[in-house]
Amino acid sequence: MDKTNSSSEKVDAVVIGAGVVGLAVARSLALAGREVWVLEAAGAVGTGVSARNSEVIHAGIYYPAGSLKARLCVQGRHQLYAYLAARGIAHQRCGKLLVACTPAQTDTLHATQAKALANGVDDLQWLSRAQAQALEPELACHGALLSPSTGIVDSHALMLSLQADLENAGGQVVLNTPVDTVELGAGSDKRHLVRTHDGTLLAARTVVNAAGLSAPMLARRFGGLAPALVPTPYYAKGSYFTLAARAPFRHLVYPVPEAAGLGVHLTLDLGSQAKFGPDVEWVDGPGHLTVDPARAASFYTAVRQYWPGLPDGALLPGYAGIRPKISGPGAPAADFCIQGPLDHGVAGLVNLFGMESPGLTSALAIGDWVAEMLRA
Repeated sequence: MDKTNSSSEKVDAVVIGAGVVGLAVARSLALAGREVWVLEAAGAVGTGVSARNSEVIHAGIYYPAGSLKARLCVQGRHQLYAYLAARGIAHQRCGKLLVACTPAQTDTLHATQAKALANGVDDLQWLSRAQAQALEPELACHGALLSPSTGIVDSHALMLSLQADLENAGGQVVLNTPVDTVELGAGSDKRHLVRTHDGTLLAARTVVNAAGLSAPMLARRFGGLAPALVPTPYYAKGSYFTLAARAPFRHLVYPVPEAAGLGVHLTLDLGSQAKFGPDVEWVDGPGHLTVDPARAASFYTAVRQYWPGLPDGALLPGYAGIRPKISGPGAPAADFCIQGPLDHGVAGLVNLFGMESPGLTSALAIGDWVAEMLRA
């Protein structure tokens, strides 16, 4: 490496965070010919938000038309299925039933179908109660939307593949390397000086903050970035409970969405094991990852709206995740915030804030979006 001074090394691009979005961004930059280092605080890739979700490939149904979530989810879903097939990564296009548990919710589903169509999701099928129960006899509903493009994926295998692509293109992932500060444009040739926890100093032309839950706190330590540009982080915990027996369902089952999430839904893993969640519990920090067994009571109530046959004692505490939100309780869900030079005026800097669901589905599209943003 070339030296900017006696204590720093030159590197073209630094991506902070090796979750699925960070790895996808780094891959896109590397495939565009950039020299990329990914700095990850943990001892392995994908141990944060990317390890604690439903592993669902979303169709792009719920998001406001024209939003980044809508655009990148639909684009990313197409890219992701093609990528998974080309790489032989385990996945299944199992489909999802979005169900109306009350007659009044059927109107909501019709509105949802219209919103999906505006987003370019044109394969949703309206099902009557009889048609839905023909697909899933244990299901209770007044009607349902079938989303055949929804699926599930082995997210860890996906991340390992993204890492391999990055490394094959000459990039590298550096583990156990938390970033302390970034001084923007402070190098002798206006490079950004990235200081890691062990004192290493890197001089980078490009810095991408893909630190997930930590992204806002990290951005507040960027010297030269206006504090007003950093959103306030909010933490919406979601707990999951697993089913002690085999589920009598072949499709994912989702209720009508809630304000801060998609409701306590039934998802399946690639071994057909069922889990339910996530619920929504606002917490004061990212470390609240213990599942409270007492929350099972509300899960039974929610799940029995669409699966009245759920047996007593069948739900076991599973795991919990935290949504990296930038909108708080009672506020409309915020869009992805992909903040680039046109937003903050700092060349070569991109901050990724609020990269919650559908971040996994959108990851490849996000990577290309950021690479194009930095090419301009």
